[in-house]
Amino acid sequence: MTYRDATVGVVIPAYNEMDFVGDVIEGLPTFVDRVYPVDDSSDDDTWSAITETAEQVNDRQSPTKPFDRVVVPMRHTENRGAGAAALTGYRAALNDDLDVVASLDGDDQMDPAFLPNLLDPVVEGRVAYAKGDRLASREYVREMSRWRLFGNLLLTGLTRVASGYWRLRDPQNGYTAVSTDVLDRIDLDRLYEQYGFRNDVLVHLSVTDCRVADVPHPARYGDETSGIVYSSFAPNLSILLARRFLWRLGRQSVAGEFGPAASFVAGIAGLAGAARGRVPSQVAIVRRNVRQSQQTAAVISLTSTSVGRQSGPFSDCSCSVSARCSMLAGGRGR
Repeated sequence: MTYRDATVGVVIPAYNEMDFVGDVIEGLPTFVDRVYPVDDSSDDDTWSAITETAEQVNDRQSPTKPFDRVVVPMRHTENRGAGAAALTGYRAALNDDLDVVASLDGDDQMDPAFLPNLLDPVVEGRVAYAKGDRLASREYVREMSRWRLFGNLLLTGLTRVASGYWRLRDPQNGYTAVSTDVLDRIDLDRLYEQYGFRNDVLVHLSVTDCRVADVPHPARYGDETSGIVYSSFAPNLSILLARRFLWRLGRQSVAGEFGPAASFVAGIAGLAGAARGRVPSQVAIVRRNVRQSQQTAAVISLTSTSVGRQSGPFSDCSCSVSARCSMLAGGRGR
């Protein structure tokens, strides 16, 4: 059994989720071909919950499945981080040559019934990556604590700047689906392995010029506790996003996809870094291309004016792909 002629894998990163991860595995739709629950060296009985549930699910699996086991338990010998757990599952899915790989956390906050909503735009080829969005409606937002909401909005702004996806929301959301063709083009070894992994993925998708979609869904908050230590998480992720912003500008500058506004911002960042004696290599690359970018911008401006006289104003590059999924701009900061 496949989902609309596409084989589907699901990665479930888990750390100290013994009371929830079994229900997450059991609740997945029957069309899922492969499940990769990854225990990130938990301190509790998460591993036992995973292996026991895996045995039950595998014993009753359909003989029409393309694999001999649906659930493949995986375990880190030491705690490496939420991103590292997701990457372990991603690599396994790539090795199994699946078409699409989804991810949802092991804390049972994400309803598996919404999985088709994430899969559809990817399977249909409209986007490379679909991610959940808990900020899409007031009803969903009301379920969040004020502190969680504040942090989410702050990180939304920072991630928009770092990635160039100016319409995205809820970048921390771990409910995602991605084409393995695209996943295979990303340098997985470069991705951040702690909380903030999802933000980093968005920047890398932008550099590869991928289209991304936000898919609204509610969150289910219960008795689970967050493993995020905000006193270290917030500054570390802010630094990461600043570095990734400069890296993206450098990569897109070399590729000739660099706008004058970004040149100005990067130039200011370069001057600030020079004043401290620390100029990242990405900034150096960017500054060398400022003059060329300005010349290119002038040509584009003249061309745009000419085309505009013939065909009217340019349409917004963002478009709606369905009633439940809003498309974001591609990976060039448009």
